[in-house]
Amino acid sequence: MQVSSLNEVKIYSLSAGRSLPEWLSDRKKRALQKKDVDIRRRIELIQDFEMPTISTKIKVSRDGQYIMAVGTYKPRVRCFDTYQLSQKFERCLDSEVVTFEILSDDYSKIVFLQCGRFVEFHSQHGHYYKTRIPKFGRDFSYHYPSCDLYFVGASSEVYRLNLEQGRFLNSLQTEASESNVCDINPVHFLFAMGTAEGKVECWDPRTRNRVGLLDCALSSVTADTEIEGLPSISTLKFDGALNMAVGTSTGQVLLYDLRSSNPLIVKDHYYGLPIKSIQFHHQLDLIISADSRIIKMWNKDTGKIFTSLEPEHDINDVCLYPNSGMLMTANEAPKMNIYYIPVLGPAPKWCSFLDNLTEELEENPESTVYDDYKFVTKKDLENLGLTHLIGSSLLRAYMHGFFMDIRLYHKAKMMANPFAYEEYRREKIRQKIEETRAQRVQLKKLPKVNKELALKLIEEEGEEQQLSKKRKQKNLPSLLKDDRFKVMFENPDFQVDEQSEEFRLLNPLVSKISQKRKRKLKILEELEAQGAEEEEEPEGKASDAESSESSDDEKGWVEEVRKQRKLLRQEEKLKRQERLKEDQQTLLKPQFFEIKEGEEFRSFKDSAKKQKLMKKTLEDRLKLEEKLGTLNVSDTTVGSKQATFKLKK
Repeated sequence: MQVSSLNEVKIYSLSAGRSLPEWLSDRKKRALQKKDVDIRRRIELIQDFEMPTISTKIKVSRDGQYIMAVGTYKPRVRCFDTYQLSQKFERCLDSEVVTFEILSDDYSKIVFLQCGRFVEFHSQHGHYYKTRIPKFGRDFSYHYPSCDLYFVGASSEVYRLNLEQGRFLNSLQTEASESNVCDINPVHFLFAMGTAEGKVECWDPRTRNRVGLLDCALSSVTADTEIEGLPSISTLKFDGALNMAVGTSTGQVLLYDLRSSNPLIVKDHYYGLPIKSIQFHHQLDLIISADSRIIKMWNKDTGKIFTSLEPEHDINDVCLYPNSGMLMTANEAPKMNIYYIPVLGPAPKWCSFLDNLTEELEENPESTVYDDYKFVTKKDLENLGLTHLIGSSLLRAYMHGFFMDIRLYHKAKMMANPFAYEEYRREKIRQKIEETRAQRVQLKKLPKVNKELALKLIEEEGEEQQLSKKRKQKNLPSLLKDDRFKVMFENPDFQVDEQSEEFRLLNPLVSKISQKRKRKLKILEELEAQGAEEEEEPEGKASDAESSESSDDEKGWVEEVRKQRKLLRQEEKLKRQERLKEDQQTLLKPQFFEIKEGEEFRSFKDSAKKQKLMKKTLEDRLKLEEKLGTLNVSDTTVGSKQATFKLKK
């Protein structure tokens, strides 16, 4: 059982772990469980809670006893009995199921909307009846007072099938070209349908007239959202008599009050994927929305994230077990996931042991594998003097560094820097003293680190404040007071090195820019001080003066940079000369070499001679060997050449 935590909300994955193949015999399964610890420790809440390939939809019956899921391949429906914690039955179908609805309290009455325009009815014993609708269907809803099924799909019409009379009734004519989803309010039975144009049409089933129209596509686009196309409606769900949540194909969830055309809140998933499912959790006022990648739980009043979970495989549907903290998902994998979140509610009655199990886990938390190891880079190993351990079993290579035992790391750190704890203690005491001093009445003092930079920022801030007062603008936040840059003026590691090459080359430019800015501020102040009538002439003079000054500044800056470069070159030359002097002063110690048995020592120059000889041409090498007497070349009677040579030892 895997445990994850986000925002201090624990999520227990009950379907984690390896699943065993169906074709294995019971004997082999038992043998595997004895051998493999992971298989033995896994929790199989419902036996064989999976599909052959993928699962598309999952629902719970109203009495809470049966969980029904559809999937492929081959297209099938599976019913699981929660009281027996196993599969009750499985039925194969002719074509894939788009969606289905459980009409009764148990599994005795089910309607399936299939891909090939078929509508299939199942009773307790199995297949009951099959009919077709004129166009391809995408969703349907059941209107309990009149026993009507409302089908929406690739048409502007909403088809009505009466189950009491057993015939099609007059369809509803809408303005939409196509409809994606529909839902019926459980309180006042208002029928709502989401269109491909991003609108929601509301109809009264009693009068068969349209009573409202919401443009959700326009409301979903805010200043922060980025969309590539027109958002269409991908899911729709009513909550009570007045609230309705709408999910778009671009990843936004809009919560509406039916009395207003503007949404109460717009929540973006930031993935750009269609919203697949929306559920309501009334005890904590949460909305559980899911796209194919993530399930998000957020407060319906504020929009603040409560928690979220990302399954390993893409999500097709989400089902919240009534009055509990159990969540089930149908996904693009054989195994259907089951999650238990104790904060949302207790475990269902049929698996009440989960509460005791999670309580025990919270009392005895297991330490993760990485708690006993420390990640170190190659630079850290050099500082600790442990580079010789690279390649040994004490270091495990991982990404850009290594994992090492935390005990070994602490020992090595103590040996490398035995006074590290004392320094850390001293630093902590200093920080505590600084915090207590901060509570007193303080005079304006410069920080200990980067004093010149702080002084420059204070001066700039003062100038900007004066200018903003005259222009009646808001003051910008100070860099010195910003918590993000606080460490820059406290930690000595952030001290600006004025002797570094980068600083010396950039300093002329920075100083010239600051001087130029000060001049510009002075000119602006002079212009504002003068009257409105005399404003044109000085402005022209100021611009001319500014252009001439800017050109002078550029020349001065270039000269300054050149000067700095020249100084840097001279310093490098001096350093090189010092290094040469040091090399000359160092005495070379004699080195001894051992000669193997059977070898003769000639000289160290032989290797150099051989390299020179190898660079010469074949003709030159032959001439040289003739001179030395190791090679003799003569003409034969046939007209060819004959060469005799002596081998070297």
